[in-house]
Amino acid sequence: MIRIGVIAGSTRPGRKSDVVARWVRDIAAKRADATAELVDLRDHDLPHLDSPLPPAMAPSTQPKVRRWASTVAALDAFVFVTPEYNHSIPGVLKDAVDYLYQEWQNKSAGLVSYGVHGGTRATEHLRLVLAQVEVAAVRSQVALSLHTDFVNFRDFRPAADQEQAVSSMLDQVVAWGGALRALRQP
Repeated sequence: MIRIGVIAGSTRPGRKSDVVARWVRDIAAKRADATAELVDLRDHDLPHLDSPLPPAMAPSTQPKVRRWASTVAALDAFVFVTPEYNHSIPGVLKDAVDYLYQEWQNKSAGLVSYGVHGGTRATEHLRLVLAQVEVAAVRSQVALSLHTDFVNFRDFRPAADQEQAVSSMLDQVVAWGGALRALRQP
């Protein structure tokens, strides 16, 4: 069984990443081959990245970062839920990725984004960031438009076909997460 962490990638007031992440988690919970849990960055209260050395050279000893590291290490795969801010991801999500290295390695990830244009520019940036920490982002992704998947840009009401898009993405996340498991074994 693959353990998937669905990461709500924004901590901003009025955010939608938590609502979207719960929706993704609920879809994933219907699967027989995986378990899914919500991982909300708001619950981790990470400081801005301030490590003198990269985490690949010297993991942080800060208690908040070690707690975050334990959360990530316990998972086999991820679904990152991110809004698009100025063609990119929120700073808090970038810091959350940057604080760790070993804990991310050889795991799979799916991407769910939202924004005026579906957040696709944020996911393209996130793919590059994840590749650097050796997370394999699957090809299928879910792009939610503020025009069609939200009412008045506020209330999340995904189009009917979006659940199938999430299921297809999860198929890849689970398959890759299982295939990469052998690389994570000591």
